[in-house]
Amino acid sequence: MYWIFNHNFLIWVNNIPLLGCLLMIFIPRDNLNLIRFISYTISIVTFLITIFLWILFDESYHYFQFVTSLKIFNISSVKYVLGVDGISLFFLILTSLLILISILLSWNSIKQLELTKEFFILFLIIESLLLNAFSIIDLLLFYIFFESVLIPMFAIIGIFGSRTRKIRASYQFFLYTLVGSLFILVAILLIYFETGTTNISILYNVDFSERRQLVLWLAFFASFAVKVPIIPVHIWLPEAHAEAPTIGSIILAGILLKLGGYGFLRFSLPLFPYASLYYAPVIYILSILAIIYASLTTLRQIDLKKIVAYSSIAHIGYVILGIFSFNMEGIEGSILLILGHGFVSSALFLCVGILYDRYHTRILKYYSGLVIFMPIFSTLLFFFILANLGFPGTSNFIGEFLILVGLSQSSALLTIFSAFGIILSASYCLWFYNRIVFGNLKEKYFNFLQDISKKEFIALLPLIILTLWIGLYPNIFLKPIHITAVRLISHII
Repeated sequence: MYWIFNHNFLIWVNNIPLLGCLLMIFIPRDNLNLIRFISYTISIVTFLITIFLWILFDESYHYFQFVTSLKIFNISSVKYVLGVDGISLFFLILTSLLILISILLSWNSIKQLELTKEFFILFLIIESLLLNAFSIIDLLLFYIFFESVLIPMFAIIGIFGSRTRKIRASYQFFLYTLVGSLFILVAILLIYFETGTTNISILYNVDFSERRQLVLWLAFFASFAVKVPIIPVHIWLPEAHAEAPTIGSIILAGILLKLGGYGFLRFSLPLFPYASLYYAPVIYILSILAIIYASLTTLRQIDLKKIVAYSSIAHIGYVILGIFSFNMEGIEGSILLILGHGFVSSALFLCVGILYDRYHTRILKYYSGLVIFMPIFSTLLFFFILANLGFPGTSNFIGEFLILVGLSQSSALLTIFSAFGIILSASYCLWFYNRIVFGNLKEKYFNFLQDISKKEFIALLPLIILTLWIGLYPNIFLKPIHITAVRLISHII
């Protein structure tokens, strides 16, 4: 079996969703059950295979595993090379899990029934592009997959969005991220003309001059900062979340935003170590501003989705601080927080979607006293609220704790400001929960009161298990990450 997983199998894993898309093209549009069944089956198979990758992953090997290559261009230095290390492994699992949950939630929730086939095809395309982006070892092909995700996501927001401003939000999302990524394309071309290759394994051993690093790092930063996003290039995110369908928000917050953090870990730090250290003070200032500004802005929001969106920006500030702490604890904490945030923020957006599906509003003032008629929902929401504020025993606590430990090794002042953000996080999380769950039920706004369904509970259950698993026993996740983090730090020091 190990031989199979080491010889071209990763190519099949990443492109199984595309095979599902090709199969669905030939299915009649009105055969909705078959379309749903194929989409769900493909997503289950992909998720199970990523779990097998984790089982077969060698935690003692510091470099890429399951390496497979295929020449697709008539350029000897550009090859379709795939590989998995301790960083990309969990991004693959996160992607396949959230796509599976999204397809499950979409089973009967698509309003435009005539576009059901196109909807599932778009999601499978997104899954394939993301799996390739997280496992590709070629810089140019990473850019292609990195940018190609914009097209299906643009369609999901613009066509299947929930409100009238969805077209504006989709264009804003597309243009912001596209313009930011033009800089990285220029940087990749400069790297290719200087080194003659775009293979990451080779580029890790290239010693760029200090001046060249400063320029190239800024180009990469412009792209990844928009994708994360970092303040002040965050304007597109709350609007995109507000107008996207619930499952669009799950994919956007749970996976797409992680591409920026992954880019910093995979490219910015190991390729440009001098520039990373040089620009670190700027990163620290922007991250602290993001934590404080986004937390205070969250307290002023009245749209449930925007509350979760701005809280995501604050948590991403911690991730960036951890990445640029340049030590083991900070980097490992940032990866765990990325994973934890992927689970928790996706669950919160799902909870908001549950309320919207029943009551068709996301305005905070209309909600109150939901614990009376939705006790199971209120309990599950409370769990994810605690996870979001970093309560001990949850995934976010482990990630934030390691990040603070890493920051304390370099700057006490940074640690203090970061810890202040945790207080603000508790403020807006508990305020949000108290407003919608407790108090008197506003019956004049609601004539349909139903707790969560079995399908919604099944969708939330794996997110609960993983959030607790990371929080209570993080070592099983840290072991694969550790050896890769050691290699990453060796490039910087």
